[in-house]
Amino acid sequence: MAARTPLLFQNTPTLRIGELARLSGRSVYTIRWYEAQHLMPGAARDAGGRRVFSQAHVEWLGLLSRLRASGMSVRDMQAYARLVRQGKDTLADCREMLQQHRLKVQQRADELNEAMALVNHKIALYDKWLARAATGDRKTRAG
Repeated sequence: MAARTPLLFQNTPTLRIGELARLSGRSVYTIRWYEAQHLMPGAARDAGGRRVFSQAHVEWLGLLSRLRASGMSVRDMQAYARLVRQGKDTLADCREMLQQHRLKVQQRADELNEAMALVNHKIALYDKWLARAATGDRKTRAG
């Protein structure tokens, strides 16, 4: 079955790879790597055979960056891109995949919030101990 170009990527492709790199904040090398990993749906070719991209690709690269930064594996990103390339028939699958990722991100955020609370508590203790030390109070103890 031939891959269809998702509607999101069917707007007029006018950006060359250098322009896409500049607008997305990614390097040409990174964009080519994403293409080699099948993470870039809907890239078209101009009459000269050069790849051309659209504004939707700029947004797509932003999404990929956020997914990766939030802990999604390249393999899962590939699976997600594959679903997106298949079009509207996979909307529920795309949503489910992102819902599952959101659960993992929320769990990590909760863990980080707990760690932040502990760090903030320790900083407050050090502030108290430093204030006591500055006044000559000998009950200061680190740890």
